[in-house]
Amino acid sequence: MSDKKPTLGFIGIGLMGKPMTLRLLDAGFSVNVWNRSAEKLQPVTAAGATACRSVAELVRDSEIIILCLADTKVVESIVRNDIATNGCAGKLLIDLSSIHPENTRQLASLLHEKCAMGWVDAPVSGGVSGAEVGNLAIMAGGRADHINIARIVLAPLYKQLTHMGEVGSGQITKICNQMIVSCNVLVIAEMMALAKQAGVDAEQIPVALAGGFADSKPLQIVGTEMATETYEPVKWRVKTLLKDLNMAVDLSTKQGNAIPMSALASQLMQLHGSHGYLEQDPATLIKLYTQTDA
Repeated sequence: MSDKKPTLGFIGIGLMGKPMTLRLLDAGFSVNVWNRSAEKLQPVTAAGATACRSVAELVRDSEIIILCLADTKVVESIVRNDIATNGCAGKLLIDLSSIHPENTRQLASLLHEKCAMGWVDAPVSGGVSGAEVGNLAIMAGGRADHINIARIVLAPLYKQLTHMGEVGSGQITKICNQMIVSCNVLVIAEMMALAKQAGVDAEQIPVALAGGFADSKPLQIVGTEMATETYEPVKWRVKTLLKDLNMAVDLSTKQGNAIPMSALASQLMQLHGSHGYLEQDPATLIKLYTQTDA
């Protein structure tokens, strides 16, 4: 890659996409943007991004395409219908979404065959707060030369970017990440509900456990929110954890591995989501364990 900063095309200006785009703009990149809901583009266009009328226009006018989309189905639709038909050799797609590794490999092959574009799967961990301050953890899969480009382009976003192997490896690593996070958040929810019921000052639990073996970022974030019943603003969603847990179950089935803890977490997350919490923050998971929840 030359010394001149490449023009970026960012697709998906949501909870994570907005702060990431703003950081890329602050770092001096020219960023073209597109989002299904055009009204969400206003904060990034006000900061200097260029809104495109279509994905096709964005792909033609950008050297590196970055995706930050909701799920496998959405990524697949945009890659097949818009990017593969408008891309060309020398361009690179970096997918920050968390999607199924099998579909990732299929789409990367399709993109290479159709227009000779490269692919890096680079799902992120760290939430909105991590995106805002640029200390995300990124787990990446792809060719070494493509990873080197991703390291430079994504530098404003991460504290650590680790090359995990070939295309799809980043997505597998993100699934592993989400298995830990989801099980952690669920046990924090049941623990906080128990502590409250037993008469403990639940707001002090994250303070008391800080620095010990039970401490974690989820405890410090969602533990405090659960204790104070602070569920807004929504910083991440129950449906995201459920999606990733379902991918973990599917991957384990294909690999012949048993994942009983994560499988149970998937069932509990599904139960909570069925009560109307899919779009809500995972801090609401404490309501699974409280007698007042309908």
